Amino acid sequence: MLAALLKLRAELSGAALGLEIAGASDGREAQRRLLSQLDDYVLPRLVQLDAPLLTVVGGSTGAGKSTLVNSLVGRRVTESGVLRPTTRSAVLVHNPADAEWFQPDRILPDLARATTQSHDTRSLTLVAAHTVPKGLALLDAPDVDSVEADNRRLAGELLAAADLWLFVTSATRYADQVPWDYLREAAERSAAVAIVLDRTPETSMGEVRGHLARMLTARGLKDSPLFTVLESEVDDEGLLSPGAVAPILNWLHDLAGDPEVRASIVTQTLDGAVRKIVFGAFDVADAVADQGAVLTALVEDVDSAYTGAEATFAKSLSDGTLMRGELAARWRDFAGAGDLLRGTDDRIGRLRDRIVDSVRGRRARVNEVQESLAHNVELLLLEQAEAGAHTAYQSWENNPAGSALLGGAGRELERATRTLRQRSERIAADWIEACTEIVRAEGSDRRMTSRFLALGTAGSAVTLGVCVINELAPREEEIATGAATARELLVDVFGETTARRLLELAKEDLLRRAGTVLRDERQRFYDVLARAAAAPSAADSIRAAARAAEDARHTDLIPEDWD
Repeated sequence: MLAALLKLRAELSGAALGLEIAGASDGREAQRRLLSQLDDYVLPRLVQLDAPLLTVVGGSTGAGKSTLVNSLVGRRVTESGVLRPTTRSAVLVHNPADAEWFQPDRILPDLARATTQSHDTRSLTLVAAHTVPKGLALLDAPDVDSVEADNRRLAGELLAAADLWLFVTSATRYADQVPWDYLREAAERSAAVAIVLDRTPETSMGEVRGHLARMLTARGLKDSPLFTVLESEVDDEGLLSPGAVAPILNWLHDLAGDPEVRASIVTQTLDGAVRKIVFGAFDVADAVADQGAVLTALVEDVDSAYTGAEATFAKSLSDGTLMRGELAARWRDFAGAGDLLRGTDDRIGRLRDRIVDSVRGRRARVNEVQESLAHNVELLLLEQAEAGAHTAYQSWENNPAGSALLGGAGRELERATRTLRQRSERIAADWIEACTEIVRAEGSDRRMTSRFLALGTAGSAVTLGVCVINELAPREEEIATGAATARELLVDVFGETTARRLLELAKEDLLRRAGTVLRDERQRFYDVLARAAAAPSAADSIRAAARAAEDARHTDLIPEDWD
């Protein structure tokens, strides 16, 4: 059971429900309640089945809970709220021998421990009293119907952490709706409940008690003990007379003194809590599934935007788009386009002559072509990264859930990352270097040929790069920019088959590098989604963990002789 519930808790806590869709707030609230129930009661109790029976005294405003607790203990341990609403910390009274059981690592871990009652609702005041029997503790909770939200929230947490509810109401408040909402919840999860009808005039005791008993029966609580406390004066310490609370006190002492009865109460409440958690987990799984459908749509929007950006990059890379402006001029200057088109042998001879005549000049022209080529590739990559971000952003803006996410992330997602320009520069430069390595590896057995010497390694590499960006360009555009010369030169140096293979290698290398950049850019959107919503598979994981917990409940908690 413990292992199964720890697994269920992990699945529940790991399922983000941050997308703003219909039912999301209900799903988040259900998830919060389940995790609180597991952390505050179920898991600590499973680890410590022999811990004292925690009896939470809760109920309506003005019902006399604090007075009852003080009277049961025999001294003032918790302050009654004279003015309403009263915001104060809860008080847990225990036998000194049981002090270790109520440290924050054992139960209600979110409440800080204190020794003096305060106005901090996130604090739990611990009081040791010998009059409380060993094996039992009393916890005075705030009003369940308080007008203060913090009080109501704490009351709910404490009642959810109880082995036994000692629910206090009065002749004037016993029919109020809010307390009965809590009692209905107790009945739904089979929690052990006892009712105290407090502050009831003797003249109306019979009538009120009879009506309350019928209400309990109608709401599935007919087996809950029902105690009555007549309206009476309190002493100087604010305590009821010992006789007024004797039936309740004796009953509590009997519970504390009988290990089997205590174990039965714990098992009953624990079983009901686990059953309610299992049912609630399926509700959370449904909420996760609903979010998963929207998550999938948002992911598809991002994928479509960046897949389109990659496709446009690939098309623009090869169709001659980049062979414009300064690059075209630099290439014509390097290749001497007007002379090179006259014939291969004459062209190579002229190139060789230029190398011999001016090595430094050729190197400068190669560097200029490299710089222009790298710059154009860099700009294309930046342009498509910006286009992908803008398209994905616009798609999310048109989706209410996506729009809410963009509000939290600011407008940074609408543009490429700030460091992308530097990265694009490096990508383009690395690709030029990769082209150099490709021709160097292929030219290892051609280095003494006149054709290879005419171009050199750097010249061959830049020629390969120019071929890549003009692979699909129309013939007339190639001729106009001198790009046709690049393919002819590449074929002259390496041969048709090898030139084609080098072209494929260089293009694949650049597309791979660009694809990595664009995938990293889209990851920003994925990261926002990962923080906001669980993966669609999380719903199935929660359901599987819930079924395993239900199986463990039947094995570990339900005796064979139970109906």
